[in-house]
Amino acid sequence: MESNALNSDEKLEPNLPKKPKIEEGCSTEEHGEKPVSKSQLKKLKKREHWEKNKLLKRAKEKAAAKEKRKVDRLNGVAGPPRRKELKNNSMASSKCKTSVVVDLSFDDKMDKRSVEKCVKQLLRTYSLNRRAENPMQLYFTSLSGESLSEMKKHQGYQNWDVKITDKRYNEMFAKEKIVYLSSESENVLEKLEEDKVYVIGGLVDHNAHKGLCHNLAVQNGINHAQLPIGEYLHMKSRKVLTIDHVFEILLEVSAGASWKDAFLKIIPKRKGVEEKNDISKDNPDCVSNGDSS
Repeated sequence: MESNALNSDEKLEPNLPKKPKIEEGCSTEEHGEKPVSKSQLKKLKKREHWEKNKLLKRAKEKAAAKEKRKVDRLNGVAGPPRRKELKNNSMASSKCKTSVVVDLSFDDKMDKRSVEKCVKQLLRTYSLNRRAENPMQLYFTSLSGESLSEMKKHQGYQNWDVKITDKRYNEMFAKEKIVYLSSESENVLEKLEEDKVYVIGGLVDHNAHKGLCHNLAVQNGINHAQLPIGEYLHMKSRKVLTIDHVFEILLEVSAGASWKDAFLKIIPKRKGVEEKNDISKDNPDCVSNGDSS
């Protein structure tokens, strides 16, 4: 005799109507959902395409880097330090004791996209210092709010060889040791000194807050100075650089490069850089009690 009972793996579900398929640019308001614009759909497709090709792109980059290292070895060219070598290049063991601070107290002056760009520049700054033979003493101060949330997306940042704190830089260092770097300053930085702390403003604002860092330094009685770009180069644009570019210049000079060579190597060509050929000044590198490190 046949049973009319349902099998145990069958479920009693009401016959609900299926959601209609939404075509591109079609409003979904009639289905109780927010409308999806063509622009949003385009962004979603672009994101899906990027995720799909990310691993393939990384594999190609690794293969290209491996091939480049092989060619460099054959030609006797020293490549970048390997991971095992980097373990020995720490701030604690570094011969350079000059401190550089990135002041991250400007979250309220940036939108979300600018905060993301700021954190990307922090990542490159850290990477540059980590790969240096003698890293500088690097600090990220006032890390909180949106910047902290963005930083948390990068797993393990708490273990990086950088001193991260939510404290302000002027709570950590004596006022007389601080030099806030600003292109608006009338003072020109001539050399790096190991008993000084050089502060870079962690602000990505596309000139929306022109002179902000300089004004804050003046208001707080903090010493300030600009990099000596004008001593060596003509620039068609304002002498405002990204966080990582400023740090990279300081890192190069701390390693023994002249200001001029560091500027020519690092400042992007799009800034309209022209060398002042009639000037041949060189500045000392990372100095400790009058001696080069």
